[in-house]
Amino acid sequence: MSEGNTPQEKGAAAAASPPPQEQALVPLEARLPAPPTNGPPPGHGRKRARRLVLGILLLVVAALGAGGGWYWWQQRQAMALPAGIAWGNGRIEAEQVDIAAKTPGRLAEVLVEEGAMVRAGQVLARMDTREAEAALRRAQAQLGQARRVLEARQAAVAQQQSQLQLAEAELARTRSLVQSGYATRQALDQRSSARDVAAAALNTAMAQIGEAEQAIQAAAEEVERLQAQLADSVLTAPLDGRVQYRLANPGEVLGAGGRVLTLLDITNVYMSVFLPTQEAGRVAIGAEGRIVLDALPDYVLPAHVSFLSPQAQFTPKAVETRSERERLMFRVKLRIEPDLLRRYAEQVRTGLPGTGYVRLDPAVAWPVWLQPGRRAS
Repeated sequence: MSEGNTPQEKGAAAAASPPPQEQALVPLEARLPAPPTNGPPPGHGRKRARRLVLGILLLVVAALGAGGGWYWWQQRQAMALPAGIAWGNGRIEAEQVDIAAKTPGRLAEVLVEEGAMVRAGQVLARMDTREAEAALRRAQAQLGQARRVLEARQAAVAQQQSQLQLAEAELARTRSLVQSGYATRQALDQRSSARDVAAAALNTAMAQIGEAEQAIQAAAEEVERLQAQLADSVLTAPLDGRVQYRLANPGEVLGAGGRVLTLLDITNVYMSVFLPTQEAGRVAIGAEGRIVLDALPDYVLPAHVSFLSPQAQFTPKAVETRSERERLMFRVKLRIEPDLLRRYAEQVRTGLPGTGYVRLDPAVAWPVWLQPGRRAS
């Protein structure tokens, strides 16, 4: 029995489908199979796009609101300042001191880590000194040998001086005998020649003493040089500060001047602000200043002007206001009072952003909210 369609079924299918001429008149979209019904409904992609655009717009509005709030706060601070006080943005900085090897060699050990507080004179690192110690022992041995040579030559000089004195006495006696007729002229010549030989020997011995003294001086200088090299192999802190960077590890070979550590001088901390010409021209070295950090907005730090750039420059990217970056400004350094830094040495941090204020007119009083130690609001 055949598994194909029966004649009745074939006839029904032929009746259900239109003839080829009519199929050509049906649009292509009508002849395509219907899409599955389990997909997303029509318009779903457009809804997702609208939600995405709405989210982006909300983020932009939030960013603009934050920027506008910051700008409003800065403008409020500027408007609250008297005419004789200028301000600018900046970051806390500190003078850096590099701890470096004076002579080439291998680093033996580093005794501090980054962030550690150190005191002036504290040992921070040591270089390998085995070769220098061996060279020092050789130089000390050469110095001892040179001193012994000098002693021997000094004894030779004393002996030659005695020989010369004897020769001169013999010459004088022979000259007296010749005058009395008891000695010949030939004997006088012999005594004179012996005296000359003794004098020459003495001069030679004295010259050798000079050479020995020069050898002693050279050996002593070599000993001092090696002793200084050994002393320099112990790297100590030149001041009180904090270890900012550790730049080398034990076992590394360093050249002359190779840096091992970088220290921050916590007693020389400052903020650089940038002021336009009309304000910078009124700034005096030593003028009073104030610093308010973003991280400590409730505390006012006393400062003073320690440096004023003699040349105008474009302000760096660290200054947030674009209008300030586009103008030529003068850099003014506001240094925090060292006594305050010593009391709070553990809390000193660099890189913190904030606002610096400079009093241009000594007759202008600071606002209450910029009094040292008071709430800056």
